[in-house]
Amino acid sequence: PRTAIEFERVLGLDAGIWLGIDSDYQVFKQREAEAESARALSVWMQRFPIAELVTRGYIEQPGSDGEVLAALLKFFGVGSYEAWKAQAARVQVSFRHSPSFESDDVVLSTWLRIGELEARQQKCAPYNKARFGQAMRSIRALTTQPIEAALPRAKKLCNEAGVALAVVRPLPKAPVSGAARWQSTDRALIQLSARHRSDDHFWLSLFHESGHILLHSKKLVFLDSADNGTEELELEANQWAANALIKRSAWRAFAAGETHTASSVRHFARQQGIAPGIVVGRLQHEGVLPYNQLNRLKARFRWVED
Repeated sequence: PRTAIEFERVLGLDAGIWLGIDSDYQVFKQREAEAESARALSVWMQRFPIAELVTRGYIEQPGSDGEVLAALLKFFGVGSYEAWKAQAARVQVSFRHSPSFESDDVVLSTWLRIGELEARQQKCAPYNKARFGQAMRSIRALTTQPIEAALPRAKKLCNEAGVALAVVRPLPKAPVSGAARWQSTDRALIQLSARHRSDDHFWLSLFHESGHILLHSKKLVFLDSADNGTEELELEANQWAANALIKRSAWRAFAAGETHTASSVRHFARQQGIAPGIVVGRLQHEGVLPYNQLNRLKARFRWVED
């Protein structure tokens, strides 16, 4: 500013103009530096599913490396690569998932970010544990309805209890079924991929993630694959989900039966007030039925853009 004022006195050009010229130059230099940085980060950027993000409308088609970097930083809501790296490191510390769960952490962070952006569109009341428990009991009855009717209602019930519910199409190299985490002390987020596109997997994943929210620490991020791991907290969430969907005593009596036909499964499902596909899925998971039997009782989903 002092130099600009001196120039104004000597050359007669307003000091504000000199400062504007300098500001433009500094921005130009910074963009040049970022372009150079982007070239150095090209290998890192190639790990992201750029084409998927463009197709889904989260970023515009970038051209140069600098545009790719700018688009990614904007998508993640950070100002620099260093800020993204610090953010990713904090989340990585909180991850809990099966040791056999092989995935690309960069792609996983992308999938999680999409969930955060989807959750922003949902207005949630402050979290209330009792109300969320009641919401899950109401959602249990929704499993008998078509997914296009059940899902909006399930979201509303969760939102009223302080939980955002986001269903995000899976990304390549991130075979995740669901995730549960806290966005703040009074707002939780459950994110599902519906990657198996069947009602048994979908509803079990929702109840499993709900178990994490109801039972476990707000400081952790839970990522779950199909088998959900064997760690204690995963087993607790599995058990909670199983009992919430089907009463333990009723299940033991039914599973112990000698034969399980389509008719008997439908009858038991009606008694429990749940979808028959959930019963089939559990029979298969526990080894009572082979995985190739009674699959016709499961409802199959498809993404609307397919």
